[in-house]
Amino acid sequence: MRVALFTETFLPKTDGIVTIICLLLDHLTKRNVETVIVAPKMGIERYHETRVIGVPGVTFPLYPELRVGPPTLSTYHEVKRFQPDVVHLIHPALIGIPGLWMGRHLKVPVLASFHLDLARMAHHFNIGFVEPAVDYLTKAVFNAADYSLAPSRPVYDYMTNIGIQNVGLWKRGVDAAKFNPRFRNAEMRRKLADGHDNDVLLLYVGRLSNEKQLDHLKPVLEQVPGVRLALVGDGPARDDLKSLFSGLPVNFVGYLRGEALSQAYASADMFVFPSAMETFGLVVVEAMAAGLPVVASRVGGVRDVITEGLNGYSYNSGDIPALVEGVRRIAADRSRMAQMGLAARAFAETQTWDSMMDEVITRYQHLIHHQRATLSA
Repeated sequence: MRVALFTETFLPKTDGIVTIICLLLDHLTKRNVETVIVAPKMGIERYHETRVIGVPGVTFPLYPELRVGPPTLSTYHEVKRFQPDVVHLIHPALIGIPGLWMGRHLKVPVLASFHLDLARMAHHFNIGFVEPAVDYLTKAVFNAADYSLAPSRPVYDYMTNIGIQNVGLWKRGVDAAKFNPRFRNAEMRRKLADGHDNDVLLLYVGRLSNEKQLDHLKPVLEQVPGVRLALVGDGPARDDLKSLFSGLPVNFVGYLRGEALSQAYASADMFVFPSAMETFGLVVVEAMAAGLPVVASRVGGVRDVITEGLNGYSYNSGDIPALVEGVRRIAADRSRMAQMGLAARAFAETQTWDSMMDEVITRYQHLIHHQRATLSA
């Protein structure tokens, strides 16, 4: 089997979408599936066994880490030479929509997966008047594909409610060996806690941007005694957040990767995730795999993974008193915090990537079989 993927974002950028793509590519290689990926041209020509077909672009003002631009005719010829059996679009836009056309022209089936809630993002950035247009375009693009995948039940409901047909679930998993309590490290804990090892260490991992609502953590630091916060990641809101948190026990750690990231998760006490919107929230399950109880807003797949009072607490996005209370409850009793961490780890161990990625391969096979049967009829 040969799969051509199209994505609007890829390495060296680091985010949840790129993580999913890399995990998928690794799994496809393990299953002897040949792959190529069409992505913004960012200096990466190969990812392990996968060749990267770079698309020239310009810097996107809202997200300087992104370069945007449509594929060219030479892109099409490179994809054609690869002779894919199926095309997989990672939330199609400037690169993915032409990828849809390429799949149709090459007479191969097209799968589209949902990764970014653009309509809700528009609402968060106070341009909610464009939501109907975004919903309409999302419906049109995803319905143009042969099949679509949603990362969580809330996103599945959204997609079907706006009229997208032929939708299935592609749930998220976790690498329970990579994110594991065994990576707990005293030196890393001192680094994250600025030397205050005995405080309750709250951790956030992800993009520092307005839609993550990290400013909501300020009342937590002001109202819950003995807690500190480590922010792992970077983004456009970093300077504003530094000003906001001035004088409070907050450590801006920056990006961490590999074993350092595994150590950061395992060396904290609690994971906090106040985001306004997510399609899933992969970092929540990673934190649980590392043995951390979680306090998170009910966005994306959070409702699918948190059992209230057992492995964490969830709350309606924007309900800051509920966020504060969730952290307070867990931080007040260290023995209970440890028990909740064990429960979080136990749940994460049931969420394996292999089974979830194999479901995608099975979907590829069904689409290929159906396409070939249709063409031969």
